[in-house]
Amino acid sequence: MKYRSINLKLALALGSWFLGLSADAQQLEVLIDEALMNNPEIQKFELQYKRASEKVNEVNTIPNTEFGVGYFVSEPETRTGAQRFKVSAKQMLPWFGTITARGNYVGSLADAKYEDIVIAKRKLMASVSQSYYNLYANKAKQGVLTENIELLETYETLALTSVEVGKASAVDVLRLQMRQNEMQQLKDVLHHQFLAEQSYLNNLLNRDNGVSVTIIDALDIPSEDFEMNAGDLDVHPELLKYDKLYRSVAQSELLNQKESLPMIGFGLDYINVDERPDMSFSDNGKDIVMPMVSLSIPIFNKKNKSQTKQNELEQQEITAQKQERLNTLETLLDKVTNERISARISYAIQAKNLKQAKDAEDILIKSYETGTIDFNDVLDIQELQLKFQMNQIESIKSYYVATTIINYLIQ
Repeated sequence: MKYRSINLKLALALGSWFLGLSADAQQLEVLIDEALMNNPEIQKFELQYKRASEKVNEVNTIPNTEFGVGYFVSEPETRTGAQRFKVSAKQMLPWFGTITARGNYVGSLADAKYEDIVIAKRKLMASVSQSYYNLYANKAKQGVLTENIELLETYETLALTSVEVGKASAVDVLRLQMRQNEMQQLKDVLHHQFLAEQSYLNNLLNRDNGVSVTIIDALDIPSEDFEMNAGDLDVHPELLKYDKLYRSVAQSELLNQKESLPMIGFGLDYINVDERPDMSFSDNGKDIVMPMVSLSIPIFNKKNKSQTKQNELEQQEITAQKQERLNTLETLLDKVTNERISARISYAIQAKNLKQAKDAEDILIKSYETGTIDFNDVLDIQELQLKFQMNQIESIKSYYVATTIINYLIQ
């Protein structure tokens, strides 16, 4: 039932996760599903949870039964005969409810370990998404550089024509070529960064580093952001884990109280007795059978009192840790929410600047038709245009990375 619950929660989380995304949702969802299925870290936490759950069976046991056999080297003589050997059996039993309390305590630790699976899966979803958007930004920047290199090649052709008719110098051509070289260098660097990021994503999916990852060609910022409720932080698995740890300490204290109570023991002694050869009476050689009841009382129970104090302090520590983590998550949520707003603003400004740069480019082209083109202006406009395009891509990436973190926090 626990694993069905995990899968149901993740299905609902994935459904909410992609509401804020655009056309890339399908491809990204496939990658996340594959990561959740194959990632070794997730498998590690699932095995830890299974092991913790199995421990319940280990503690739901009573102490070992004690058996003893003794042989009288010097046989003691009794009225009924000489004692030859002794066989004994003894079983100690914890106080009523102790075994149940022990199982409840171990079960509560397993419940806390279960939250580690949920947390790890959320983090994995966020890591895959962020890596995907890094790849998108890298690919988009390479595309922009390719377009700008081709644009400069067109301008280079215009410059060569202008040189032939004496309206431009060879220096203008060299400047355009040097600018193309710089862009090609940047594109090559981005290509290798893409391969490194792709290897990282493939590692998250636990597959060969060289597997190609299909990335969406275009990604836009949606017109509206999905609604979010900061109160959803209260049920974040990182905080729920602290609640479960707190309850496990409470179960530990119940177990401690049970273990401070007496233990009851039941036993049986059997003593073999030889017949006395020189006498004849009714109980001659009669073996001895002696049932026994024992009681183990923890008179000096400083250990249990100390454990009670430790449990109280641990619960206070867990409460402080939970509050600290809640403050951190609230700060992070506020930070990424504002980063997403800033990304939307930056995207709008870059779009406006890019349109104006395009208008300036059109003016330069028309100037060429009249024979008055200035290739220094060409380089300036082209550099601005490239800057705006790069910034716009970064804004898109920042928006979706921030959205990914918000989803991790509140979905």
